[in-house]
Amino acid sequence: SICIFVVVFVVSALIGVSLSEPQNQSKVKNTKRNPKNRSPLRRDGVVPDVIDSVPKDKITVKYSSGLEVKFGNELTPTQVKTKPVVDWPADNSSHYTLVMTDPDAPSREDPMFGQYKHWLVINIPGNDVAKGRTLAEYKGSGPPQGTGLHRYIFLVYKQPDIMNSTEATVASDSLTGRPLFKVREFAKTNNLGEPAAVNYFQAKFDGTLG
Repeated sequence: SICIFVVVFVVSALIGVSLSEPQNQSKVKNTKRNPKNRSPLRRDGVVPDVIDSVPKDKITVKYSSGLEVKFGNELTPTQVKTKPVVDWPADNSSHYTLVMTDPDAPSREDPMFGQYKHWLVINIPGNDVAKGRTLAEYKGSGPPQGTGLHRYIFLVYKQPDIMNSTEATVASDSLTGRPLFKVREFAKTNNLGEPAAVNYFQAKFDGTLG
């Protein structure tokens, strides 16, 4: 009887080892599937809150102070008050649309006015923004006090053709025509597809309101 007990004990131990090994392997695989260095766009929820996938190219956004937008870095409203210089890998024979949008109006927890349209330029030849048609003049960030960090997202779409729009231009000091903007719907309506390039910064209240 002692021999039978020993055999049963050994077999049980072996079965336990064989069952535990796949679980350990699964943990290793899960770690590999969720690396800490995942895309900042997914880390900060730009994907899927605003766009569906990570665009291939980066938009370079530089302000007159020398500060640059770097995938989620924090800049103050004072630092981004004036229109930046924007660049991206472009086909000079094509036209592009540039959007800057804030999905967190008035806050990320309660975005009842989001997205807020901060800048919209269409029919840009190559990446020469100055030669495009502005539908909403640039308005810097201006998060209300106590609403935490807002995400300010720059997107570039390659147009299939010249866009004909009857929209009046939204002036830089105007609040009309800016809230409740939906970049997905705008892209779908104008057959823009998925964005070709992206970048974004984050900002919170510093006493300056856009």
